[in-house]
Amino acid sequence: METTHPVRGSITESVYASGIVKSENQYQAFTSANGILENIFVTEGDTVKKGQALLSISGEAQKLTKQNAELEARYADINSNQGKLNEAKLLLELAGNKMKNDSVLYFRQLNLWQQQVGSKVELEQRELSYENSKTAWYSSQVRYDDLKRQVDLASAQTKNKLLISDTQEHDYTLRSEIDGVVFSLLKEKGEMVTSQTPLAILGTPSHFILEMQVDEYDIVKIKPGMDVLVTMDTYKGNVFEARVTKVYPYLNERSKTFKVEADFIHPPDRLFPNISFEANILLQKKENAILIPRAYLIGDSLVLKKGGDTAVVKTGLKDYLKLEIISGVTDVDELQKPME
Repeated sequence: METTHPVRGSITESVYASGIVKSENQYQAFTSANGILENIFVTEGDTVKKGQALLSISGEAQKLTKQNAELEARYADINSNQGKLNEAKLLLELAGNKMKNDSVLYFRQLNLWQQQVGSKVELEQRELSYENSKTAWYSSQVRYDDLKRQVDLASAQTKNKLLISDTQEHDYTLRSEIDGVVFSLLKEKGEMVTSQTPLAILGTPSHFILEMQVDEYDIVKIKPGMDVLVTMDTYKGNVFEARVTKVYPYLNERSKTFKVEADFIHPPDRLFPNISFEANILLQKKENAILIPRAYLIGDSLVLKKGGDTAVVKTGLKDYLKLEIISGVTDVDELQKPME
């Protein structure tokens, strides 16, 4: 029969979490284009600048599309169609001048007719010529305005097509989004890639983040600023201190966990992305508490004293092995381990 006495000591209540180490700004790089991986300009471990080319994808069809867009843009450019506009404007001016001249002749003939000079036929001819010239001027004006709109529209559309073609051409070259390091290249030259294919992993190696997964039952206990104790297989036997920096308010429905981030207080000398770790997020700590092994507790509030009597106890902090007794027994009582 196993027995024990409650002992005084320190106890820490914590929440277990597991996760991986990620570099700051770590991301998977994708391209919007589909094709054959033609050139790789970097190697794994290279330091890169934001905007630096990482690799390129073959895009012969896109090159031809851009050349066609350039030809269309040159053909539809306003300057290239200025001759047509000048001709239409000249015809408009001639029609206007003729209309003005016919107007003068008509009103002169009308004035003479009112003075009973000239014939009715001459007046009607002048009026007809004036009306025809007004119609011709209006038609010339409409044709000029239509041509101007067509030229402006064609020029704007072809310029937009050229801009779209330029943008699409840039899609065939993958560039870095950050100042950082190429941690991994996921494809080799000559492989077929699509817009859904991750091609590289990049990040900032000067700062690493602990990304933890915390069970949904424990997440309400976690707050930024809490201390974290971290162990990693990469550094066996070492415990590193960290601090919670962010609690994400979104449940992963598949794993039933929440993401929590922490920063090392004193990070190891060398770290690498995706290193796995285990952690304990410290909730509370108490010194000089009365402690018993958890195996001696019956249910939630009973213990068995030596001799067979039971005692109702109030418990406090708990860890994996022991728990705090707030009231019900003292450190002079001898407790008996219940039968399993």
